[in-house]
Amino acid sequence: MKEIYLIVGLGNPDKKYENTRHNTGYMAVDFFAKKHNVDININDFFSYYVKFDFLDKTIILQKPLTYMNNSGIAVSQIKNFFKINIDNILIIHDDLDLNVGEVKIKPKGSSGGHNGLKSIFQYLGTENIKRIKIGIGKPEFDTIDYVLGKFTKDEKVKIDEAISLTSDAIDDYLKHNFDLCMSHFNKKLTK
Repeated sequence: MKEIYLIVGLGNPDKKYENTRHNTGYMAVDFFAKKHNVDININDFFSYYVKFDFLDKTIILQKPLTYMNNSGIAVSQIKNFFKINIDNILIIHDDLDLNVGEVKIKPKGSSGGHNGLKSIFQYLGTENIKRIKIGIGKPEFDTIDYVLGKFTKDEKVKIDEAISLTSDAIDDYLKHNFDLCMSHFNKKLTK
């Protein structure tokens, strides 16, 4: 039986949140799905998801529909149903502490104040979860308005490039391993 890998893009499901800073995780898994000619269109486990084979692995791409602050509910549902090893879970999310378009790949660590990660850590009982953080920059005004706001034209160019490179990093992770992926991409992704 093939090993199952879960790749989760964090975001909020309503139409009004499309292409907002907080939905960068959604945008990244959508890009990866398109690159691999699959649609994230199965509605179950409080998520949209798709399951497909890639190389010698089974991949599940997930977009939780629980809203950001309750992402852990959806992630734990899929993890438990498909019996996915915690080491095979990768979370992709926005990060306020990185410049716009900067990407960092980490094997574990704290939530850094990200409510989606906090929820996932709570439901899975660990912070030892791989993640790819895509920088959205720090706001000069209210954080909530900022993360739920849309990218400027200049920011969108940087984000699109970061999402494309993130997709390449996911491929590298699945073809090789996470440590190799980090060594290949952390220098390349940090501007």
